[in-house]
Amino acid sequence: MLYLLAEWMGFEGLFNLVRYQTFRSGATLMTALVIGLIIGPRFIDLLRVRQGKGQPIREDGPQSHLAKRGTPTMGGLMILTSLMLSLLIWMDLRNPFVWACVAVTLGFGIIGFLDDYDKVTKASHKGVSGRVRLLLEFIVAGVASYIVVSQISTVLYVPFLVQSGIPLGPFYYVFAALVIVGAGNAVNLTDGLDGLATMPVIIAAGTFAIISYLAGRADFSEYLGIPHVPGAGELAIFCAAIMGAGLAFLWFNAPPAAVFMGDTGSLALGGALGAIAVASHHEIVLAVVGGLFVFEALSVIIQVFWFKRTGRRVFRMAPIHHHFEQLGWSESKVVIRFWIVAIVLALIGLSTLKLR
Repeated sequence: MLYLLAEWMGFEGLFNLVRYQTFRSGATLMTALVIGLIIGPRFIDLLRVRQGKGQPIREDGPQSHLAKRGTPTMGGLMILTSLMLSLLIWMDLRNPFVWACVAVTLGFGIIGFLDDYDKVTKASHKGVSGRVRLLLEFIVAGVASYIVVSQISTVLYVPFLVQSGIPLGPFYYVFAALVIVGAGNAVNLTDGLDGLATMPVIIAAGTFAIISYLAGRADFSEYLGIPHVPGAGELAIFCAAIMGAGLAFLWFNAPPAAVFMGDTGSLALGGALGAIAVASHHEIVLAVVGGLFVFEALSVIIQVFWFKRTGRRVFRMAPIHHHFEQLGWSESKVVIRFWIVAIVLALIGLSTLKLR
């Protein structure tokens, strides 16, 4: 909104700052952070009153988690509110990439909200049927993929291995939807401990803010040998909004958490990261930067597959963060060490920008 106003004013005086994506990224981060910190206490109080017993805690989970009974969930609503308000203020409203990412974020957020609402009202951890959830997610991801892929080439770029990429043709639409849905559910599975998913999402968003900005610049993308995507630089502002909203939420989600983000937040943020990766043409890099999320999802897949085949478990409990809890690691130790892993993976992901 401010960008269009500044453009109408001819970028005169201080409005000239709004011309630069770097300035708007920083401003968006701070705006989302301030909004989140202001509305946070009211949101938490409202959720606590509305939900009563809060998020249901699994009886078969780690026993230390039983002390978290009564903690409200759906904190993702706070994240989405500060995220969207800051975006509407600072982004270029004509950019199709940003709107595609907004559609995924809100769409996945609604799906997660329905799941959280079902859990809270029925006092059960089951929520909406997995098949129904996946169907709705693929519908949202399919629409966003159509918007994004129609603006970019259908070539899959693979770091380290090829220069020209792998032409996928029409299958690229399916691949893009799979990336978005996979990212959403991977972050959702990671969100099991206080602050565990929030900081890695912030780290991944910060990494893709850099990648998106570079991909949107013809000079930088040519120098680095990465695909140039006109308009992708605006996604840096979206990433900054995720960072600001995430930091504000982490203020309240830090152990012991005053609120959980729930599926409302984790699905929305994961889907947003997937959509950003597709729009910036760095889907493979997302698997590296978000390697922690991939590992969490794989631990569940491996556990279920092996148990059905043999009746035995590979891990003491899945997702993998519960396995380490069962080994005797404290919750804070698991969270901080996983944060460290996320930082290392982000640095490795950034190194792929030049290793082509």
